Amino acid sequence: MSHPRVIFAGTSSGSGKTAAVCAVLSLLKRRGTDVRSCKCGPDYIDPMFHRAVLGIGSSNLDPFFCDGDLLRYLVSDCPQDMLTVIEGVMGYYDGTGEDGTDNSTYTVAAATDSPVILIVNARGAAVSLVAMVEGFLRFRPDSRIRGVLFSRMSAMNYKNVASLMKKRFGDEIVPVGYIPQLPEECLIPSRHLGLITAAEIEDLTERLNKAADLCEDTIDLDAVLRIASEAEEPQYKAPHIPALPPVRLAMARDDAFCFSYDDTERLFRKMGAEIEYFSPLAGEAVPADADGLLLPGGYPELHAEELENSSSSRESVRKAVEGGMPTIAECGGFQYLGEELAGRKMCGVLPHSSYDTGKLVRFGYVTITARHDGLLGQEGTQLRTHEFHYWDSTENGDAFRAVKPNGRSWDCCVMTDTLYAGYPHLYLMSCMPAAESFYRKCLVYKNERERT
Repeated sequence: MSHPRVIFAGTSSGSGKTAAVCAVLSLLKRRGTDVRSCKCGPDYIDPMFHRAVLGIGSSNLDPFFCDGDLLRYLVSDCPQDMLTVIEGVMGYYDGTGEDGTDNSTYTVAAATDSPVILIVNARGAAVSLVAMVEGFLRFRPDSRIRGVLFSRMSAMNYKNVASLMKKRFGDEIVPVGYIPQLPEECLIPSRHLGLITAAEIEDLTERLNKAADLCEDTIDLDAVLRIASEAEEPQYKAPHIPALPPVRLAMARDDAFCFSYDDTERLFRKMGAEIEYFSPLAGEAVPADADGLLLPGGYPELHAEELENSSSSRESVRKAVEGGMPTIAECGGFQYLGEELAGRKMCGVLPHSSYDTGKLVRFGYVTITARHDGLLGQEGTQLRTHEFHYWDSTENGDAFRAVKPNGRSWDCCVMTDTLYAGYPHLYLMSCMPAAESFYRKCLVYKNERERT
């Protein structure tokens, strides 16, 4: 079997990774290449743009959540010879831990033995770009950097810098082209949590196509494909995914609830679930035949008035949760289950109100440990999670003890036999026992519902 793959890594945040990867994906798709995408780290938003280009979901490759076997499984979980294009996170070596490189894009490259193309922001520099590339190349002897793609660059500057790189590095590292300074109508707007989500940009397809048009003659796709073909076949022990009787899961999905992992959905489907989407923003009720409920995070605070006005949807969620339907509510979903959000009435299942703090709250990776038995497992169950939010709530629960890598700790989350709700986001592909526990509770609920 063959699994060609390549990581596009940036020198820093803001180097143009998402624009570059979307342009490459668009051009490969136009060529007829069988291609899919992945994203390093826990980010939800960048994969939305990959999906907008390819029409299929992405995997998230995060070493905090996943060990080496699981990372290698995820990059190989696709048809033979399908190309996997992986977008990095932050700067290539930026991560956590004592030396700062743990859980970085570099960690993913090492764990999956993937070749890397470095994206370098060329604005305002020329010869210095060669020095920057050499620094990244030599910083680790196993850097795996095989190519360079410059962003915000002119044709003349590229010609000169590519010539200097050839003299300096020979075939050790290959220039694969450049992305010109894109006009405003091709750019993707941003907000406090990163880029605006793909669904919020009405002319997204047009923007992405225009950007790809401008890169048609500036990116060397043949060079990209040659580098991707250098990847060795990953060796791994595949995770055990239990095959269980079918259940139907209702998942909230709209502009307010859009932070969900494709890997989690794929996991539930592999277990045997059918997933049916509904929109609280549109006033849609939880499907009547649902056996479980998923309320992901997103931006409910931006749509609080609409959610308040969608009283039929709020009432259906309240009845489902209070009626014992197994429910996972993460971050925005947790806020939605409260009494109020931004002064607007929400579902009223849980006794908290949510408010804007004006700053990031408990940001980053966190391991949570269950303090009692419940929906996601027994007392002592550990889940690797992350938090990324500016809003907080008056009562965050105490079913779990949360510990950050730096040792800071606090109580969090609500968990009963049929409910998990809290700010931590779950990557259930790495928490298989918790996913199975939830699924089996859905089976119990289904069997009880069918008997009545």
